[in-house]
Amino acid sequence: MLTVAIAVAGASACRKPPAVSAQQSGTGATAAAPAATSGQAGQAAAPAAAPAAAPVKPMPAQLPDVLARVNGEAVTKTDFDRLIKNMEVSANQPLPADRRDEILRRALDQLVTYTVLTQETRARKITVTDAEIEGNVKQMRSQFPDEEAFKKALAARGMTIEKLRSDAKIDMCISKMMEAEVATQPPPADAQIREFYDKNPDKFKQDEAIRASHILFRVPENADAATKKKAMDEAQSVLKQARSGADFAELAKKHSADGSAQQGGDLNFFTKGQMVPAFDQAAFALKPGEISDIVTTQFGYHIIKLTERRAASTVPFEQVSDRIKEYLTEQQKQQKAQAFIESLKQKAKIEVLV
Repeated sequence: MLTVAIAVAGASACRKPPAVSAQQSGTGATAAAPAATSGQAGQAAAPAAAPAAAPVKPMPAQLPDVLARVNGEAVTKTDFDRLIKNMEVSANQPLPADRRDEILRRALDQLVTYTVLTQETRARKITVTDAEIEGNVKQMRSQFPDEEAFKKALAARGMTIEKLRSDAKIDMCISKMMEAEVATQPPPADAQIREFYDKNPDKFKQDEAIRASHILFRVPENADAATKKKAMDEAQSVLKQARSGADFAELAKKHSADGSAQQGGDLNFFTKGQMVPAFDQAAFALKPGEISDIVTTQFGYHIIKLTERRAASTVPFEQVSDRIKEYLTEQQKQQKAQAFIESLKQKAKIEVLV
């Protein structure tokens, strides 16, 4: 019931930092509470409007030792507390008080679902080998810079390595069962793929985009006047060379302080709004082959050369049919998995005691 991972991303100096989203960890068994696929088939599909939710039943301030029973098996406060702790650590904040009942109810449902699925794996005698378990644990450990950081993450979640192995075994058994259940799902027909494309034209629109290269003379925002003047003098000298016919890519490799320097300053295609405002405005004002004046941003001074402009268009069906097929395949598998889980829950005797 624990999954831990660290993601690291970098960004170019002139590109806006990406939006960051934190997904709270649930039971850790991905099959236990499958989420609706938000996959891309050109552009991300917008989530459907949710129906008005029924009022959430309040959770008592003091929880009993047993919160529910599934076919007579207890869902304990100990496991529940550990799940909540894991969620708080993953979100790096305590549960918001105004959503306490909602989140706790959802967490309890996850634990009930997890228990139902665990019981079904036992009934089907699904097993995994010790080597598979160790491989899974090794993969989780590899997400951390060293053993100390890994153990610290476990401790923060109230985990031990023994409990991690035990949970990994259950998670892998559930995953194996779910994979077998959805393996028989046939792929979408060609007509379904075409129908999705025809009925969702907005998902396949490409905004106007440009391809540009730049040379960055990096200047800290709090730099003194002398430092700024030195960088500006260098930028003006290089701009003069670029406009006199010197190879822009070679100038970028020699002078640019940006990560794109080794690619001759090439930033590839980008749309409006992807770059910081001053850079964005200057780049989109250029014609192919034109070189900008010196552009000032929070990163320093830039010289920009526009290399190509691509008009807004609709992506042809042939270019996205494979992605649509992947999206629909995953969507149908998710639907089949959810139907399977619901059928197990309907057959189980579930008693919620809070």
